[in-house]
Amino acid sequence: MNFPLSKTKMEGVENKFDLTNPEQRKKYFDLKVGKEIEKLRDYLENNSFIIHLLGKKNSGKGTYSKMFSEVVAPDKLAHISIGDVVRKVHEDIEDDNKKKELIDWLKKNYRGYISIEEAINSLLNRSTKTLMPTEFILALVQREISKMPKKSLFIDGFPRDLDQISYSLFFRNLIDYREDPDFFVLIDVPKNVINERIKWRRICPICHTSRNLKLLPTSKIGYEDGFYLICDNPECRGEKMEAKEGDELGIGPIKERLEKDDNLIKKAFSLHGIPKILLRNSVPVEKANELLDDYEITPEYVFERKKDKIKVIEKPWQVLDDEGVPSYSLMPPPVVVSMIRQIVDVLNL
Repeated sequence: MNFPLSKTKMEGVENKFDLTNPEQRKKYFDLKVGKEIEKLRDYLENNSFIIHLLGKKNSGKGTYSKMFSEVVAPDKLAHISIGDVVRKVHEDIEDDNKKKELIDWLKKNYRGYISIEEAINSLLNRSTKTLMPTEFILALVQREISKMPKKSLFIDGFPRDLDQISYSLFFRNLIDYREDPDFFVLIDVPKNVINERIKWRRICPICHTSRNLKLLPTSKIGYEDGFYLICDNPECRGEKMEAKEGDELGIGPIKERLEKDDNLIKKAFSLHGIPKILLRNSVPVEKANELLDDYEITPEYVFERKKDKIKVIEKPWQVLDDEGVPSYSLMPPPVVVSMIRQIVDVLNL
């Protein structure tokens, strides 16, 4: 697969934005793709679309779709995570009234090769390696969509396996969005990026805020046999943030899943009859100056301790991509800029 490089640098423009600041991020998008955003808003006044998000685990699917929604039209777009839908149904089954409501709905709408009772047992006893029947997943998603006004949809987590690819081609028909254009958004993220995101992730044991020791530190850093983050959530009490058990192994425990995701992306890429939007999270170092503004590159944070003071050093985060090419990882906004431009092209706006 060849994921093209996207240029977001604007010649002769010296503006510099803090892309972690919502107000500055809005100005950034207005500058880079303001006209395209207006076209999408006009389109969404009377139309909608369906997007299937495909990317490796921890590739940023939720981040990109939610940022797109934030920038373009929050009231016209919905992000549906299959994992979240399944977890919600799992909770509903614990409540007798909600369980009855669910079963009554499934009796009217579910069609599949196993009974409703067997499908629910499959959900209750599932593991991360076991997929539920596709027909049951589709029924659950249809139920979720039926609860909301008609919106453009980002479907995250379907298809999940190779035999579900063909279902996705007819997804809009199955959920009665027959006139909506639909397309795949395929996300290319180097495995090394995912590895570092997991390996250096830190969680507050009190408020469960998630940060990253290397890539997204808090404003407070401590030292005790090594550097650590102190939670700076105003609603928390400054707890020491900790690594989740197993995070130190990085992508080791999920290598099989990443390989499956890779094969799924390749299969979707080869499909005819449905447009594809290709998002690339990394840019070769030698191309970065031509294609990007410095502030669009993900920063890496390094700490130095001198006596009782801790100095934070920021530098561009460099990784090897899956071809072994030294590359920079991108902040989410430039990836979303590419996404906006390609969606406008696909919709012929």
